[in-house]
Amino acid sequence: MRKKSQLRQKYTALRNALSPEKIEEKSLQVSNRLLELAIWEYEFYHLYLSIAQKKEVDTEFILSILQGKDKNVVLPKSNIADHSLTHFLLTDATVIKPNAWNIPEPVSGVELSPQQIEVVFVPLLAFDQQGNRLGYGKGFYDKFLRQCRPETLKIGLSFFEAEAIIPIEKHDVKLNYCVTPESIYQFSR
Repeated sequence: MRKKSQLRQKYTALRNALSPEKIEEKSLQVSNRLLELAIWEYEFYHLYLSIAQKKEVDTEFILSILQGKDKNVVLPKSNIADHSLTHFLLTDATVIKPNAWNIPEPVSGVELSPQQIEVVFVPLLAFDQQGNRLGYGKGFYDKFLRQCRPETLKIGLSFFEAEAIIPIEKHDVKLNYCVTPESIYQFSR
């Protein structure tokens, strides 16, 4: 089994090999595939804003879908000191600025509790066939997802297909789904 550090290196290299055009194409495919899921009856959707330098799945397309369906979009703001997230409702008045790590996030706004969030689109580097995810290693999302209600849907977004297995730790939180340009993976709840 590969170590997490090896998997992070592998998937960082795979992402770095993608051209801006390929990222846009694959991001659109992921967004379109999301429309196949029965997840659109909820009210509060948590969406990360992509870090362009890390070549993440571009969530602008998902944001357009959510706004087109008149859903409440909740954006995270990072607290770098304690690796936690604060969650703000996206409104017309929301100001987005990059933080110290160049993550676009809301400056302030109407704060929501993780308990109010029904669907979370989760950033990741890799995932496996059991629904385990590999993030950047700081624990922001594992901490946040443990604060959500058990029935909150956790949906990973990835350019790449599943690994056979990812090493897990007791604090790791599993996904309900992971969506790639080619596939939808569903994991037991």
